[in-house]
Formats: sequence, structure tokens, C-alpha cells
Amino acid sequence: MLWVGIDVGGTFTDIVVYDDKSGTVSAGKSPSTPSEPSDGVVNALMQLSVDLTEVSIFRHGATVATNTALERKGAELGVITTQGFRDVLIIGRGNRTKLYDIKAVRPAGLVKRSRVLEVPERAGPDGKIITSIDEAAVIAATRHLRELGVEAIAVCFLHSYANPEPEREAVKLVERTWPGIPVCNSAEVLSEHREYERFSTTALNAYIAPRMSGYLNDLAANLSAQGLTVKPEVMSSSGGSWPLSEMARLPVNSMLSGPAGGVTGAVEFARTIGINDIVTYDMGGTSTDTCLIRNGRYALTNDGMLGGLPNRAPAIEINTVGAGGGSLAYLGDGGFLSVGPRSAGARPGPACYGHGGTEPTVTDANVVLARLRPIQPLGGEIQINVEAANQAVDRLANVLEIDRMKTAEGIIQIAITRMTVAIKEISVMRGIDPRDFSLFAFGGAGPLHAALIAEELDMARVIIPPLSGVFSAYGLLVADRRRDHSITWQRELMDISLTDLQDRLKPMRDAARLELLNDGFPEDRIRIEHSADMRYRGQAFELSVPLAQPIQNLEQVEQAFRQVYEERYTHADEGAVELVSLRIAAYGLTDKPQLPPLEKSRDIEAALIGQRACHFTGANLETKIYQREKLPAGARLTGPVLIEENGSITLVPPDFNLEHHPSGALILTRDETEQKDSR
Repeated sequence: MLWVGIDVGGTFTDIVVYDDKSGTVSAGKSPSTPSEPSDGVVNALMQLSVDLTEVSIFRHGATVATNTALERKGAELGVITTQGFRDVLIIGRGNRTKLYDIKAVRPAGLVKRSRVLEVPERAGPDGKIITSIDEAAVIAATRHLRELGVEAIAVCFLHSYANPEPEREAVKLVERTWPGIPVCNSAEVLSEHREYERFSTTALNAYIAPRMSGYLNDLAANLSAQGLTVKPEVMSSSGGSWPLSEMARLPVNSMLSGPAGGVTGAVEFARTIGINDIVTYDMGGTSTDTCLIRNGRYALTNDGMLGGLPNRAPAIEINTVGAGGGSLAYLGDGGFLSVGPRSAGARPGPACYGHGGTEPTVTDANVVLARLRPIQPLGGEIQINVEAANQAVDRLANVLEIDRMKTAEGIIQIAITRMTVAIKEISVMRGIDPRDFSLFAFGGAGPLHAALIAEELDMARVIIPPLSGVFSAYGLLVADRRRDHSITWQRELMDISLTDLQDRLKPMRDAARLELLNDGFPEDRIRIEHSADMRYRGQAFELSVPLAQPIQNLEQVEQAFRQVYEERYTHADEGAVELVSLRIAAYGLTDKPQLPPLEKSRDIEAALIGQRACHFTGANLETKIYQREKLPAGARLTGPVLIEENGSITLVPPDFNLEHHPSGALILTRDETEQKDSR
């Protein structure tokens, strides 16, 4: 049977198909279709001639929810809230998100104030009902919102994390009064304290749900009509797959769907080759995503932001910067050369794609430097137009009054600097030395720039995995099913007992296990992890702390917090520790695709497919070009070299060495003399 992973990116839609009988893998890229993302999915399936009747696993990473929020193309939203709290979504935290910009304007909210209606009801922070819900008021509010033409409703009551029943009653009243209206409540979306973040995340979910559910349901129906018999799964931001129906209902959990697939795949692949400390570097056409993996684990965050709006749904801690292959180069404020975050996108794309783009991009700069002139068409459709790239860069060069090559090198260097800063933010700025990590590079443009990133950060090793150009789609196939549960339980650690803690964790653990059992996972294929959000007394924000199993005593919990705190801030205090929230992550363990072994008997000369002069630091150097699929295991090469494969190109600059690892990875290492000089 076939396993299919499809990741819809901003520029390309990537597909990986694994045959679990033969062990063969096929991959492809198709230009994304932003106006109708499902077209890109169908085109990718057609490109590889996938017989959907033979598919046993179908996993999908989608950008629909993210784009809906960023482009503000969601539903006309209405909110029903507790009397007296109408302006929570408008006031927010009252803080300045841009401290030094006196002209900064707070991002517009998702809901108009006239569409936020109050109803009498009130629960206390302990969950006790102070004022019973006024059913007539809820019915009247629903009718008024219907008259105003809203398309979705969010129910957000105070302290619903402690007692969700009033919200549930309100949802039933809304559905009874207005059958068919999409409605969600904050206790279902995010059962945690801090009303602004909970309200905002719920409003965001309601805002994107109609479009996301419409897309997913239409896609599922389309695939079913073409013969797909299994239920599609969707990647969540927290690194596990969800049933399509669940993600259609709670799409706020899919904001980092595609990047999460790449991180999940990187963790699994790095584990198989015995490497636990990596920095993932996923450079696509629109943006670059980075993530720190320590001891084989990534960190989760609940402090996400999207378009200036809080999103507290659990997500892998991925740092994103607007620098990709399609990032535009232009003169910014003061006449300085800038690169990104504006992007050429899928249409028209870089000038070299020949779709009408005229502004130079990072991709065009690489074409000018002769580092990117693939023999195979990109995405099976796009033939690189060198002259169009030259003309685009020349326009900028003429304004800067420097030559074409210096302009192209400048564009690349600025992009490298921006991406390097993204890695420093998750390493150096947290007291972590990136030189102790390997750079794990993938994405359509990642392998082309990885060695330059490593050189800038003085990192000794770069890992380019197999299927690097479509690696996020591959990561979807290694993902486990995941269920997350959380509760707010704010207590000083010294004031609770181990029994109290276990009693709070058990209902969540049992609920998650039951969900996975209902999903078809046997008991021996279920793994459950516990964590707690903790802080020192008096602090306003928490750190997520993994809890060892079994929990022996509370001293063990406190020590775990102090260790995590020291890892993040390089020191730990002796003050009193508070528990704030408890979390359960339950995994339904899935089978993993086994990539076919490499052939050792191949002749390295048979992999040589060309040679041309490429530009490096002011000089043209003859550069051999090899086809990755034909490289024998154990092959060793010295830069400058280009390795071409379907979907990406790996650049091995001068002073770098390459080894073709038996796992299929390309391992790039810097010349030892160069490393000593840099240190």
C-alpha cells in the first residue's frame, strides 16, 4: 500500500509517496495555487500518478489556516461574552509590541466591537457559579448577531477553564436558536487561564474555521471521489497528526502544520544516525523556519503570535523569518539594500521563473552566480530563465552603482545574515552555543545556503537528509498521532501533595488514552508524557517542564523546573516555585517509512552530470555538478561542488568537504584549518 504526505507551502506543494511493500520512495513538487490550495494538492498527486485506491495513509500539512488569518480573509465574527468583559479582545494586554516605534499601530482585531455582545453570567476562579447564565439573553444575542450578518460565533466566558458548563450551555442555545452556524467555545479551544489569550485564541479559531473546514471537507470529498478509502490526517502545530474532522473543528492547532512536519522528520532521521543535538534550518520560497533540538527533543510553546494576535494553542517552538528563495531584494529606508520579508510568492515568483516577475529575489541572485541552474525543471514545470534573472539584478545594480555579481553576492549575504539571526535567537541569545550542534538543512532552498549559514555561525557539520527538497512532506509520514490536554491549576508547589498532583493528571491521561484507543491504537502503541508550566513565585510567565515517569516526589518536580530554568536563562534561583498548568501529550505510535539503502557499487564518475564556473567571493571557480541519486555510499568530495536532486540543490563551497553517509544524508564539514582560524 502507499503512504502519501503532502505539504502545501507558500511557493510549492511538496509530495512524498512511500510504498510499504517495495520500500520505494517517490517525490515531487508542484507550484502552489494560493487561490485554491486543493488544486496544488491534486496537481501533485497527478504528477506522481498516485492511485488513491492503493493509499493506506494520507497525511497533509496545510497553510490555509495561517494564510486566512494573515490575509484577514476569515469569517465575519461575532462573540458572546460575560457581562462587563466586552472589551477584553480590544484592550488586550495594553502593552506596546514595538517599544521603539512611536508610530506603531496595534493590529486590527478580528471582531468589531459592535459584534461583541454581553450576557449575564459569572463563575469565579474556583469554578463556583456566582451568577447563573441568562438563557434568554443568549438567545437574544444570537438573534442579534444573525441580524448583523455574522458567519461564525465564539463563546468566551470568564473563568471557563475552571467550569466549562456555562459555555457549553450557551453553545447549545446558540445552535438551537441558529442551526448550522459555526460556533466554538473557549473551554474547548483552550482550557487555560488568562482571559485575553484564551478569548483571542478562541476568536481566531472561530474566524478561520469556516474556510479551513470548507477546504478540508471539500478536499476529503474530492479525494474520496477519486478512490481514497482512508480518512486523511492533518499535521498539528505540536508535531503530531490529527483526524481531519478534529482539525476542521479546531484549526487554530494547524498554524505551523508544514514546518512542524519538517521538525518531526528531522528528529526521527537524526535519531537513526545517532545525532541528538541539531538546529533545523528549513528554507522555502517564502520564509525560513528554525528550531533547536536538544537531546533529541524539541520544545513546545504556548506563547505563539500570528499577525500580531496571540495564539496559545500548543506548537513546536519554531522561529520564523521572512527570508526565502522568493524574498525580494530592494532599497529600503535610507537607500540601503534590504532582502525580505516581502516575497514574490508562487505568482509571479522570481524573475527567473518566467511568470512576469521583474524584481530580483534570492533565487535570482543564485542564478546570476551560476549556483542555481538545475538541469531538471523546478516543480516539473519551471525552466530557469537566466537572462530574466540577470536583468532583474541589473536593475538593482544600476541603482546601487555596482556590478551585477557584487549585487547578487550582496543579496545572498543579507539573506544569510537574516537567517543567521533567526538561529542566534534560539541559541546564542539563550546562552546556547550553536557550535555544539549540527545544522540540519532542508527545504527547497535550504541545502543551497546551509554551508554559508554554518560558516557564519562557525558550525562544524551540516546534515542534508534524503528528500531534502520535500523533507517536510516526508516528516508527515513519520509523525505519530497526538492528543494534547491541559488544565490550569495554580498552586505553590509546597502547598500540594504528590497525591494531589496525580489526581489532577489522571483524568487527562485517561481521556487521552481513550481517544487513542478509539482511534484504533492498541495499548502497547500508546505513549503518554506529562509536563507542567511552572515559574518562580512573583513571575508573570512560565516555562514548560517535562515530568519524569513515574513521578517519585515533589522534590523531583522542583529540581526539574530549576534545571529547565537554568538551561534557558543560564542560572537558577532559590525562590519558591509555583505550578500554573498541567499538560498531557499522548502519542499513538505509528510505523515509520524505511528509506531504501544506498548502493556502494556505483561509480562516482557516473554521478557527474556537468561542470560550470560559479561565482564565489569575487572569483569564478570551476564547479563540478553531481546527481545525488547516483552518488555511491561513502563518496567523498571537496568543494566547490553542486549536488542536484529533485527539489533542491546542495552547495558545497570552497573549503568544505562532503561525505555521502550510508543513511543517504550528505554530511558537509568545514576544512579543519578554516575552523581553527575562525576560532
